[in-house]
Amino acid sequence: MRLCVFIEPQLGATYEDQLAIATRAEELGFEGFFRSDHFVTMAGDGLPGPTDAWVTLGALARETSTIRLGTLVTSATFRHPGPLAVAVAQVDAMSGGRVEIGLGAGWYEREHRAYGIPFPPIGERFDRLAEQLEILTGLWSTPAGSTFSYEGRYYDVADSPALPKPVQQPGPPVIIGGKGPKRTPRLAARFADEFNVPFSSLDDTDAQYQRVVDAIEREGRDGRAPIVFSFAQTIVCGANDAEVRRRAESVGLDPKRPQSGQLYGTPSHLAEQLHEFVKAGASRAFLQVLDMRDLDHIALLAAEVAPLLP
Repeated sequence: MRLCVFIEPQLGATYEDQLAIATRAEELGFEGFFRSDHFVTMAGDGLPGPTDAWVTLGALARETSTIRLGTLVTSATFRHPGPLAVAVAQVDAMSGGRVEIGLGAGWYEREHRAYGIPFPPIGERFDRLAEQLEILTGLWSTPAGSTFSYEGRYYDVADSPALPKPVQQPGPPVIIGGKGPKRTPRLAARFADEFNVPFSSLDDTDAQYQRVVDAIEREGRDGRAPIVFSFAQTIVCGANDAEVRRRAESVGLDPKRPQSGQLYGTPSHLAEQLHEFVKAGASRAFLQVLDMRDLDHIALLAAEVAPLLP
């Protein structure tokens, strides 16, 4: 089980906060540092305000050396696919080939209104996501010296030089995730290197994995590597029950009433819960920590939980 630290900076984190988490996670041996891509908080006042995901990752790329960096997930509504391909390729180069991109259709209407971003109906958002995936992967995989063109319903690309090239070839790993039963698995079968189920029960996660397997069997993988299955869960860990309760209450959670997508416990108890996802087929876990200044929390996860996982 490969472990990544996952945070949501729109809830209230400066760049310096994120730098501290990313560098500490690297020191502790976590495989990845991933962040959300949002412009408006879903809880609290969100002070000091949002930080742009790809600007932040570009800076972190120069401040770290081994940890993988990425989004879970970038919204296809936020950026045009051509400039996004350039930005991700540049950050990949700045990191020496450590970038991954989670890409989704977008869902939070309020942040679109708050920053003047169009928010089309869900069907169109998925159509745009599919076209963005076609363009991103097409631009990155086009040989140097050749051009890339694409005609879609929403995006046209004409004779693009398809530069710059990312370090990773044919491109940075693409993560697709979600709970949708139809279009999401189909998109994953076509484009994803990894499929992530966020904040779901074990049974729902297992069922979604199976939908992706079924979609891959129908559509094929064209000789590509097998898809990686992962999951995201909010994690609250403590050396004892009192510490679990303290950490949970400090971020407004109630360990006595756990919600789907939330795991609480001492290291041994958390390891048992995470191991059940391994049995369902997951090989990577995104551990969401809500208190982004509690570096002792991620140290406990690395020292006491990680060694208990397969």
